[in-house]
Amino acid sequence: MALDGLVIHSLAHELTTKLVGGKIDRVHQPENDELVLYIRNNKENFKLVLSSSASNPRIYIANDYKKENPIKAPMFCMLFRKYIQGGIITEISQINFERIIKISVESFDELKEKTTKDIYIEIMGRHSNIILVQNSKIIDSIKRIPPSVSRVRQLLPNMTYELPPAQDKINPIKGTSIKSFINILREFDGPIYKGIYSKFLGISPSVAKEICHRANLNPNDNGNDKTRDELSVLYRIFSDLFTNIKKDEYNPCIVIDENVDKVIDFSCINLSYLDGNKFIKNDSISQIIEDYYKTKDFKERVHQRTADLRKSISIKLERLYHKQKKIEKELRDADNADEFKVKGELLTSYIYMIQKGMESVEVANFYDPNYSNIRIALNKNLTPSENAQKYFKKYNKLKTAKIELTSQIAICNEEIEYLENIMLGIENCENLEELNDIKDELIKLGYAKAPFRYKAKKDIDPTTKPNQFTSSDGFTILVGKNNKQNDYLTLRIADPEDLWMHTKNIPGSHVIIKCAGKEVPDNTLLEAATLAAYFSKARLSSQVPVDYTMKKHVKKPSGSKPGMVIYETNSTIYVTPTEELVVKLKNNK
Repeated sequence: MALDGLVIHSLAHELTTKLVGGKIDRVHQPENDELVLYIRNNKENFKLVLSSSASNPRIYIANDYKKENPIKAPMFCMLFRKYIQGGIITEISQINFERIIKISVESFDELKEKTTKDIYIEIMGRHSNIILVQNSKIIDSIKRIPPSVSRVRQLLPNMTYELPPAQDKINPIKGTSIKSFINILREFDGPIYKGIYSKFLGISPSVAKEICHRANLNPNDNGNDKTRDELSVLYRIFSDLFTNIKKDEYNPCIVIDENVDKVIDFSCINLSYLDGNKFIKNDSISQIIEDYYKTKDFKERVHQRTADLRKSISIKLERLYHKQKKIEKELRDADNADEFKVKGELLTSYIYMIQKGMESVEVANFYDPNYSNIRIALNKNLTPSENAQKYFKKYNKLKTAKIELTSQIAICNEEIEYLENIMLGIENCENLEELNDIKDELIKLGYAKAPFRYKAKKDIDPTTKPNQFTSSDGFTILVGKNNKQNDYLTLRIADPEDLWMHTKNIPGSHVIIKCAGKEVPDNTLLEAATLAAYFSKARLSSQVPVDYTMKKHVKKPSGSKPGMVIYETNSTIYVTPTEELVVKLKNNK
């Protein structure tokens, strides 16, 4: 985890420098597990974000924070307003080099007496929490932990606050002797870097690898295989690092893999073992944390907010898949309708050979070129004529059913394609406006329930923009992220002579190459097809078929669902999507 003891130490130092002595003007709670404190200090305004998210817990001073607050403030937010709003921050500290920060706030109580309240921010994965404490008594926590949840440690109002159970690790800030350090790593059964972060407090695997790299040691080697001199060098690097930490000397950085434009890691120290990647350095560890978690947190929040919606759609899809299989089976039976007609004709022709009570009859099949014999099953309780009529009736039923089943399977397949596109659209969401467009669409079509006092939006152009890329030949390529954007691209933005693309029989985005009738080079065609495959359900597949044609050959049937079109005179290209190419086209100028 990137938010290790070192980062928390540097964060506590930065918060102390900027916030101690500041006044808490406002408190907001935009998420169930997240608070924002608005602080004024030295004529500057700060937004301090405290998040106990199970996936992305963190604390930092935000520069670009735009979450909307609920109309009615949650109870925990009201509690904070009562106890600490208007208070002065007197101290910010890290607890025992753990991932815990304590913020002490001095404010007036109901009797107008100055009292000190402590805010404990515990950053411990799914056990993360924000706890308000006064005189060692818990006022409340953002996540209450009753005995039914944890027998080890409860967090409930009026209980005595106790720190989480201490880890059986050595605090590196307090130091350790070279002899002890070497013995610990030699006794550890496993890689050296794992021994470092397993035995010493507040060290993440990334920092442990960095220490090994600086000592020119392979982090995956075993400590037993190293000489005393090699481990002595490792100890010196280890000691120097924590000497600098104690002096509050940091080098905050974030590391990005430029090939896929994704953040690999961040730290408050230089991660030289990741040399070869792009490093972005900043004096503020808060800025680094904000940049690192911005996208991750949004994706997690979208996942949380769409859980019920995705579950509802998944249930509908499962029912449709079941219905699809059932119809396909009935269609296969219907394809064999002529067999029942033949048997009825044969029974009529050979009726003189059949007597009531027979269970089967074997006759020559004069419909077969080889004139082979066929055995026909009979109902012994029916007359020969009734048995023949039974086969004719079955034939007529299947013949009629085939027409209806063909219509039903088309409707079923269209609905499956639509809902799979909706699931893909949810995955492609990059902001809440896009998510709201999808929800609004589902409500209009009856797939989701409208919330209280819901007002339907008019069918206007989307408020969000589709993805835009530039091919290596300089052509603009537009990619829709949801049904509304797909319709907008295809029906409003694309010119008749532009090239239109979509994965063949696979849910995906509409892709437009803006060419205005100019000949599109093969390289641009391949790149656009790769984008179509990447922004589809087949993102992780290889040799994905992508259809392409001129936009003038693409039509939207009357009454069809959003994003649904038909096309003709198309060609097909096969591509394997790669994230590296998508990033390259995104960054092209």
